[in-house]
Amino acid sequence: MEQYGQMLSGTEVAKNIRAALTDQVKQLKEQYSGLTPGLTIIQVGAREDSNVYIRMKIKAAEEIGINATHTVLPSSTTQAELLRILNKINLDPSVHGIIVQMPLDSVNRIDATLITDAVIPSKDVDGLNTINQGKLAVGDLVSGFLPCTPNGCMELIKSRTGIKIEGSHAVVIGRSKIVGTPAAELLKWHNATVTICHSKTKNLPEVVAGADILVVGVGQPNMVKGDWIKQGAVVIDCGINSIPDPTKVSGSRLVGDVDFETAKIKSSWITPVPGGVGPMTVAMLMKNTVIAAQKAAFKLSSTKWNLSYLPLKLSEPVPRDIDIARSQTPKNIMELAEEIGLSLSDVEPYGATKAKVNIKILERLVEKPLGKYVIVCGITPTPLGEGKSTTTIGLSQAIGAHLKKNVFACVRQPSQGPTFGIKGGAAGGGYSQVIPMEEFNLHLTGDIHAITAANNLLAAQIEARMFHEATQSDKALYARLVPKDKGTRKFSAIQVRRLTKLGINKTDPDSLTEDEIRNFARLDIDPTTITWQRVMDTNDRFLRKIRVGLSDTEKGHERDCQFDISVASEIMAVLALTTGYADFRSRLGQMVVASSKQGVPITADDLGASGALMVLMKDAIHPTLMQTLEGTPVFVHAGPFANIAHGNSSIIADQIALRLVGREGFVLTEAGFGADIGMEKFIHIKCRASGLKPDVVVLVATVRALKMHGGGPQVVPGNPIPAAYLEPNCALVETGFSNLKKHIENIRKFGLQVVVAINRFTTDSDEELGFLQRLCKENGAFDAVICSHWATGSQGASALAEAVAKAAEQPSNFRYLYNLEQSIEEKIEIIAKEVYGAEKIEIAPAAKVQIERYKLQGFNDFPICMAKTHLSLSHDPSLKGAPTGFTLPIREVRASVGAGFLYPLVGTMSTMPGLPTRPAIFDIDLNLETGNIEGLF
Repeated sequence: MEQYGQMLSGTEVAKNIRAALTDQVKQLKEQYSGLTPGLTIIQVGAREDSNVYIRMKIKAAEEIGINATHTVLPSSTTQAELLRILNKINLDPSVHGIIVQMPLDSVNRIDATLITDAVIPSKDVDGLNTINQGKLAVGDLVSGFLPCTPNGCMELIKSRTGIKIEGSHAVVIGRSKIVGTPAAELLKWHNATVTICHSKTKNLPEVVAGADILVVGVGQPNMVKGDWIKQGAVVIDCGINSIPDPTKVSGSRLVGDVDFETAKIKSSWITPVPGGVGPMTVAMLMKNTVIAAQKAAFKLSSTKWNLSYLPLKLSEPVPRDIDIARSQTPKNIMELAEEIGLSLSDVEPYGATKAKVNIKILERLVEKPLGKYVIVCGITPTPLGEGKSTTTIGLSQAIGAHLKKNVFACVRQPSQGPTFGIKGGAAGGGYSQVIPMEEFNLHLTGDIHAITAANNLLAAQIEARMFHEATQSDKALYARLVPKDKGTRKFSAIQVRRLTKLGINKTDPDSLTEDEIRNFARLDIDPTTITWQRVMDTNDRFLRKIRVGLSDTEKGHERDCQFDISVASEIMAVLALTTGYADFRSRLGQMVVASSKQGVPITADDLGASGALMVLMKDAIHPTLMQTLEGTPVFVHAGPFANIAHGNSSIIADQIALRLVGREGFVLTEAGFGADIGMEKFIHIKCRASGLKPDVVVLVATVRALKMHGGGPQVVPGNPIPAAYLEPNCALVETGFSNLKKHIENIRKFGLQVVVAINRFTTDSDEELGFLQRLCKENGAFDAVICSHWATGSQGASALAEAVAKAAEQPSNFRYLYNLEQSIEEKIEIIAKEVYGAEKIEIAPAAKVQIERYKLQGFNDFPICMAKTHLSLSHDPSLKGAPTGFTLPIREVRASVGAGFLYPLVGTMSTMPGLPTRPAIFDIDLNLETGNIEGLF
């Protein structure tokens, strides 16, 4: 005899689900160290019925191992306030699931649908976001989240009843977005024939009578009677209603929407109230949260990108760079971010084509394997450049579009000086560019402007401090530095650090002795030792020497100083070498700007300025994400002057990129000028600061440059190229190869493989190119590849990509040429002899004094950052090829203590370029009809 009315207990099924989830969470935590599934419940108001549900959810979460938090907002909360809070939680990577408890108990009108749609779909564990509901509507039951109550109902039906859903007739009473409508969709996509009933349905009992499966969720107690129900039907009661019951202590009891006592006689299975659907709803909520955490963890750990490449429309002759750039429609930057595994919390868009990537992502990527690390550098260039940036971008496009490997290009942000001067932009060229080209070259996300503001704030503080110390007594100076606030003095945090530095272990400002007050308040800066200059991002030769303090209000405190270009600021070097917030703050504070009259280094911390500098630089520390013409990702970050500083993009950009591409991916990072400058500094300074080791070096060369080194006529920007560079001449190439050979030898000294990228110009003959290839391979290069990426994009660098990939698989014997513990003089001499080919060094008397001072101040173990011309391996720009037997003069040695290096000056180095007779500004304008920028190249 068939049995009817079996209890369909959600409590029992939910218990099994929660046990399985507990094991999954444990495995998740073991697999992804430090990751705990996070659930945030937001409640507006304090309704007790909501509190009951929330307590159940938090208890279940804690038992499973989910970190659940409950955010309670007052009933005065407005819609705008709730949206702001939701947006913040959306961006919190530790939160994987978000619930907005309904109803919203606010005195203000709040659109509930707007709020549920404000929860990002990937965290919408309630399944109420329109996007998740839309996925359900079209039968996508996998990529989104299913609403908890309907999903719990389905789980009960499938796990306990034994009924075959496919082909059965299901009736759903109620069409709410929370229960009725999604329940009907789930049944439909499980191949049931579904009828949805509601308040307008006629002859409801007759419709219900045909149901094999009945789901009820209308909020009316005991509405559905037993005589409506088909014999043997499965009944799922989603209602929960409180009705009076004098037999209960509370005076009431909970019932469903189905009259349980009469319905259980007719049904084969029926859910009780409570203890039926309710526990399943909570279990499904927990399941969705764990799924969300698993997806987030997988996305974080996965290195397989779903990158879409942008096709090129090649033209001959090759159009202007700006025309090529504008002919391509870039991907929305958030689309690119999603493709490479970044989440909303990682990215802050600046318009549609560029975005800042938050460095906090490194905390979550810390255990991911690193990709292949490739340095792109060049031979000693002509003043026109040899296409190093273009090669970096072209190779990046080829590794992505042709090898189908994850790839990132990390490049420097260009200064406006060259952009408006004569060199032009630095986005690459031809069909190998970063786009949009205008945004890349102009302002970008304002990092250089932030450096300018921070640098000049510190310069102003130096002058102001010297002025105030010269015009006030110790007592008056101290009173102003530590003023009374409501009768009480208090040291600021940065002042406490100065006290500690001075060995004064006091926290009460009124307890200092006269000597302690004097030592604390007076920096006693020696104006002749000031090394900190003002900066601006414009070539202005007339600021190379200035006099400040000429106003009568400065009481005769005049001083000669100068302006540098912004990228020469030590803050730029610090930005490029920092590894995170704490390191950045520390380096800014350690920057030495002068010495006291007693020879004590004066830092930004001593001046009380480093905290303010950090505030000005808080956004600049995050690298900027852009894309190439073919849609591969690019980080643009930092751009230190390659002559004075180390001339490489940031460590932070490289670190993030290396983890995003994964073990089989590639990160290409460009080193400024020739390998004797950019690459040597990359290895000895940047690699030491980052702890990263390169896998292979790409050395960019051109026939034109080798002809120059072989004795060809001078190449002058703006003038026609001499005929010697336009006609075949293998003899000239062979003589000039001495320069390329020396660079290959230098790279091999560091234990690295070198692939020569021969950047082909239209004037190069096949004979010259083939001859050069042979010379490279005979003299230590792993390979030498002729490239035409300027004219054909990734297609023209595909062979180079294959060569680089092969070279990166070779064993590495990476090493440094000097130890940090060696003396300053020894380190300078090693670079001069081993890298430049000098016979010896000659240190000027003034430089010797500086070196001894740095040793006494504890800076001997800093790496060396040689400041010399980029136009020769030697100090003399006129010496081409690979000169030998020369003496390298060291006229001065300076310290960038915050950046962490010493920089000897070899000859005269200008830190403020000038505009030429006809700068690029003659051609740059804004088209008033189209709004396009014209004249950039």
